[in-house]
Amino acid sequence: MVAADMKRGFAANRFEKSVEPRVKKDDGGYFIYTLSENVKVYFEDYYGFLEQVESRALNDLKDVKMKLSEVQPHQDELNAYLYARKKVIEVLLQTIYSFYSEGNNFGVVMTPWCFGTVVLEKVEAYRDKLSKGNVNDEDLPEYTYDVVRYLDEIYRKTLLDLFDFPEKAFSMRWQYSELLKRYSKALTNITTSLQSVMMLVKSYGS
Repeated sequence: MVAADMKRGFAANRFEKSVEPRVKKDDGGYFIYTLSENVKVYFEDYYGFLEQVESRALNDLKDVKMKLSEVQPHQDELNAYLYARKKVIEVLLQTIYSFYSEGNNFGVVMTPWCFGTVVLEKVEAYRDKLSKGNVNDEDLPEYTYDVVRYLDEIYRKTLLDLFDFPEKAFSMRWQYSELLKRYSKALTNITTSLQSVMMLVKSYGS
């Protein structure tokens, strides 16, 4: 990654040295069928996408921070707008770095549009916490209502631009959310079943 000395969680050389049942290989390279969508995604494409978005986000963040440093004390509206934009970019970058470095959970590997909806919902979660007064950022402007208002106005467009997505990309969000919920429920059911089996085995052995 550009901003962090970070290695890919699922690097290609890892698959060359060990057997990963979920990972396959063809002429296009190593790939996986994603957990949330059951869509074929090549690892090289996935990480390349994250790197491209990171580059755009860092450039935008640098510009926003420079403008924030020049804001005058009486420019409350401008300060709130720039802060809201900064938070959207920071949430995006935090998610990129978290997913990029993850090497234990294949659930982080997904299509670009699905990743976009994950970031979208993370920004909305931050917005909700901020509106309830549950955010303690040191540089938070005095009038948090204005920040919430600007977040509502700009976060979707900001993310679409940084991802270079069409508007329809975020229209699939509920489909992805439902798939993720189903996967989570399936894992819970499997875990519960395994626990029941273990208890049964222990009862026979005692």
